[in-house]
Amino acid sequence: MPEKNTRYFLKDKETKALLDRASRRLKADFKQILAGNPGIEVIRTEVAQIFLANGKPLLIEADGNLYPSLVSNELLTIMPKVIVDMGAVPCVCKGADVMAPGIRRYEKDFGKGDLVVIIDEKYGKAVAIGEALFDREEAVKVNRGTVVKNVHFVSDKTWNRIKELQAKT
Repeated sequence: MPEKNTRYFLKDKETKALLDRASRRLKADFKQILAGNPGIEVIRTEVAQIFLANGKPLLIEADGNLYPSLVSNELLTIMPKVIVDMGAVPCVCKGADVMAPGIRRYEKDFGKGDLVVIIDEKYGKAVAIGEALFDREEAVKVNRGTVVKNVHFVSDKTWNRIKELQAKT
């Protein structure tokens, strides 16, 4: 039986540690992004911890990995992007990794292991967050195989939980 979800606010020291960790992982200044002293609330679910900043889903931690939520527009706009064709979208939205043939282009530089946002080419919507398996210079030369490991996608359990939370507010 799954454990009941718990919800609580982080202490100031825990908030600072989380934001420092997120700044390093996403190569972004969270103090500037979140301006001020946001109250960071944690929702522990059976699959992940969801971190809310001022009531909005900002970050997710699963299996010790920290990444932005797909509804965190503040973060998605500053992240490197991998634009995929519409044929790749259904597969990526079911959890498949991003393969070279489905990639149309890259926006912004990234290194191997960096987080990138996967965007559909037709509507410009974020469909997944992934971890780059190559830096950008190498990725553009790859013609086949996996280029980005999918870590969070539209319709995964965490995304569905976030949508449930948003529907309640």
